[in-house]
Amino acid sequence: MRYELLGSLRVVDRNSTTFLSAQKIETLLATLLVRADHVVTTDQLMNELWGEKMPRRASAGLHVYISDLRKFLHRPGDQEGRIVTRSSGYMLRLHGSRIDHQDFLELTDLGRRHLRDHRYEEAADCFERGLALWRGPVLGDIGEGPILRSFGIWLTEARLDCSEMQIQAQLQLGRHRELVGRLFALIAESPLRETFYRQLMVALYRSDRRAEALKVYQSARRMLIDELGLEPCSALQQLHEAVLAANDRLLLADDRVLVGSSPAA
Repeated sequence: MRYELLGSLRVVDRNSTTFLSAQKIETLLATLLVRADHVVTTDQLMNELWGEKMPRRASAGLHVYISDLRKFLHRPGDQEGRIVTRSSGYMLRLHGSRIDHQDFLELTDLGRRHLRDHRYEEAADCFERGLALWRGPVLGDIGEGPILRSFGIWLTEARLDCSEMQIQAQLQLGRHRELVGRLFALIAESPLRETFYRQLMVALYRSDRRAEALKVYQSARRMLIDELGLEPCSALQQLHEAVLAANDRLLLADDRVLVGSSPAA
């Protein structure tokens, strides 16, 4: 069995994919999966399910949802229940099952190691396979409780980090032209993330679009001042100066490309 959280919640068996149509049970399963193999207290589960709108018979309602979820997860041949009752709450045991976000994190970590070792093809492949696991927002944006909300924020940040590193690897491989459109899309999605502006400037500069690279800096500067009252970070300012001077160079300290790496004339 495989649980998928990187998009709408679904459970994948060998020959079928199943969804939960009841939102409360879906939220319950999501919470137990986020804390898989660890006990989630009754209070925590009720908080995820109802928040400040706790009904008077919330505890009884939780028991009903747990029973329904047990039935949903049961498979022929199961020797033990997947959901275990403990004195303080409940625990979902994976029993060798996988969760897609675990695969994503493992691929991201492996890609990061390849990137540190200057193995850019291998790094780009790992990052691409990791990002391909995403089908939409984490859990389809279900649940507003603290457990699911913090999990979603954490994984969304990890996805952006993975995107940054993938583009870094692709730039090192000279694939700047094919990155321009994607970087514009990433900036539209995360307009305050300065790394994407820097990478877009690099990609444009290497594509002989220096004037457009300078416009990207001005756009980034306006966004940061309007939204945060801040000037761009020093790395972005240094890149702007290098593009103005048409000074090709690399930031060798950590392999983060500042400007195109073509040799100076």
